[in-house]
Amino acid sequence: MSYFHGVRVSEIPTAIVPPVRLDSPAVVIGTAPVHMSLDGVGKTNVPILCYSYKEAVEALGYSADWENYSLCEAMYTFFALFGVAPVVFVNVLDPSIHKVSVSAEAVSLGENDKATLKESGALPKSVVVKSQAGDTTYEPNKDYILSFDDDEKLVITRVATGTIEASATLTVSYDKLDPTAVKNTDIVGGYDVSTGQYTGLELVEQVFPKFRLVPGMLLAPGWSDDTSVASVMAAKTKNINSVFKSITLVDIPVDANSKYSDAPGWKTTNNFVHENMITCWPKIKLGNAVYHLSTQVAALMMQVDAGNEGIPYISPSNHLLQMDGATIGDASEGNEVNLTLDQANYLNSQGIVTALNFVGGWKCWGNRTATYPGVTDAKDSFIPVKRMFYWKANQLIMTYWQKVDAPTNRRLIETIVDSENINLNALAARGILVGNQNRVEFRSDENPLTDLIDGIVRFHLFMTPPIPARDIEWLIEYDVSNLNSLFD
Repeated sequence: MSYFHGVRVSEIPTAIVPPVRLDSPAVVIGTAPVHMSLDGVGKTNVPILCYSYKEAVEALGYSADWENYSLCEAMYTFFALFGVAPVVFVNVLDPSIHKVSVSAEAVSLGENDKATLKESGALPKSVVVKSQAGDTTYEPNKDYILSFDDDEKLVITRVATGTIEASATLTVSYDKLDPTAVKNTDIVGGYDVSTGQYTGLELVEQVFPKFRLVPGMLLAPGWSDDTSVASVMAAKTKNINSVFKSITLVDIPVDANSKYSDAPGWKTTNNFVHENMITCWPKIKLGNAVYHLSTQVAALMMQVDAGNEGIPYISPSNHLLQMDGATIGDASEGNEVNLTLDQANYLNSQGIVTALNFVGGWKCWGNRTATYPGVTDAKDSFIPVKRMFYWKANQLIMTYWQKVDAPTNRRLIETIVDSENINLNALAARGILVGNQNRVEFRSDENPLTDLIDGIVRFHLFMTPPIPARDIEWLIEYDVSNLNSLFD
């Protein structure tokens, strides 16, 4: 109404927009022992967000057989060793496809009314227990219950009130997982037009729509040394959901590169040279467990970031890994790798991150992305600088998405410029950026009228993340003038 009598209040949008705080999970693609999950089925080709070890084990199961169940290495590394979260897991091991059938296995109940299946990987939902003659089929949870023992094998326990006789011999048929049937094509995945379902690495696109979290890094332990997998990992993280960016961590295979001097040539030949890629060699161990270096470096980066409000401006290099040795195989003698400083630095000079036992224990060693030395641009060749550019790009998208389709007027321009300049000044004051020239400009030469009348508005952001101090040099001189003190 045009006529009003009384007192009223209206609100004006705040002139300064606070930045969005990013919580960027690691996304890990691989295989999981879904038969040992809480429901005995697990999830296949579904992103699963976990903030704890318990969540991951209940959803996907856990096995000490990391070679066949690669997601378990990541679970243990992120949650048990480094205590970092969140992590999004994608299991591609499909129990409906990657399985073999065991038609008839005879087992006998012992004195404790238990019988253990000989084959590991048995799917509880597929188990059929019959009498020795096969003429009686027993009912689960009525005649028997199923559980896993410490060797990860399925145990049948007789229920005393059921119809199975004590010390009976049973005939058991079941399906068991066959993780060896998973191929690199399952990790790469794709999109099924008929079902509308994404699989494998394509599910990175579903992380933000499903959880409202921007992926921070992408891993595929045990698979990232495959060139076809690594190339897709690099491609996917450059343009997530058409706007977001992330890094990927990959490993150089140790079986084909048992000497440190072999790794750079393999890296170049197989095109592990992307600016959003961190390339690692060799493997590392802790006790009898062997880890892909990429897995621990990823968890270490999240740990370092967590100490700085999630802002990735500090390099993971020269920070402690959870390891007691480097290896090119298993944890047995003869596979150890003990790089000298010169050898480790040579790998760094070729864009390879490694592990070094020098001053202060075993540490991550290397600041360069895989694009180095072919590309020397600081924003692309230094790990923390590249990550800062991606972090800032993702933050800008998340913060100013709310301004999309707002009227292009002075208020919009001043709000964005002022808000971001305040944010940049705050980062500089905390040492996260260097200098006092970090700024945002709305420039006429970058905003031609032909673009403005088409609704295109450009802002130019200048920022200077700190470069890692990779080479600290001291100049020591003998000062003869101090000898004059002898005559005092």
